[in-house]
Amino acid sequence: MFCWFLLTHFHQGAADFSWAIRAAKYLLAGKNPYDTPLEQYPMTAALFGLPFVWMRPEVAAGAFYGISSALLAFGLTRYGYHRLLVFLAYPYWAGILTAQWSPLIVASAFFPLLLPVTMVKPQIGLPVALTHLTRRGVIGCVVVVLLSLVVMPRWPFLWFGQLGYYEHFIPLLVLPGPLLALALWRYRDRDAIFLLLAAIMPERWFFDAFILWLIPKSRREILATAFFSYGAGIWRWYHTPHSFTEVGRWTVVFIYLPMLGVVLWRGLAKRNKPVILPTAAESDSLGRGNLAGTSNP
Repeated sequence: MFCWFLLTHFHQGAADFSWAIRAAKYLLAGKNPYDTPLEQYPMTAALFGLPFVWMRPEVAAGAFYGISSALLAFGLTRYGYHRLLVFLAYPYWAGILTAQWSPLIVASAFFPLLLPVTMVKPQIGLPVALTHLTRRGVIGCVVVVLLSLVVMPRWPFLWFGQLGYYEHFIPLLVLPGPLLALALWRYRDRDAIFLLLAAIMPERWFFDAFILWLIPKSRREILATAFFSYGAGIWRWYHTPHSFTEVGRWTVVFIYLPMLGVVLWRGLAKRNKPVILPTAAESDSLGRGNLAGTSNP
């Protein structure tokens, strides 16, 4: 409802979701949706836009963002209600203004059958897909790709021709982005690999970084990263960016670097965790248990 209210108040129609609806309508009409350089979504987005083509634009976008948020909330609560605090992050609220895909892409990490959503916006979906692969998820992706090729066989070539118009920044290449390479110190940690994968992908705005809230797990980690993320929001409120590089710099400073801090802090905490050795009596008891061929709880 709030998404619908914002889109109506600012006269944005379906905002960014309008491109999926437009592609779906063109698909139904047998037209080429890539007749404009502004259509930069793959044909998989049109398949997800089909259920919404009959709605008014603001209602369609509001319903889409609401369903995406509900699925994400349901997935998060599997691991404790404190995980719902990710909705406090600034990128989520930046996304609600334009009905973005990032909440649904984050939700796909919890539901294998949603993994095909990562192909709608591959630049932010790929890190999620590669770090949350399952057999059912891969099968779902293959089915969606085959279905899209059936309805429009030439779409991959048409879509690739549009990519040159995509304005973006790459977090790792925007100062102080190279610092993110420090995540390699924790290369055995899936969250560290996820952070690096996200850092090498092209992004456009703050809402794309919402996928990073798959990294913090504890209440303290989530609240800390959400708090720092509003540095980007405050900067945006008082400053009109002159380039996407400028957007990228503050995305790195206020969103990526705090996530790097979470990943590195976990490594230090684990390394400095004291090892509690058994007492002499416990050691003797354990030894007798092993000799007797029994396990000691």
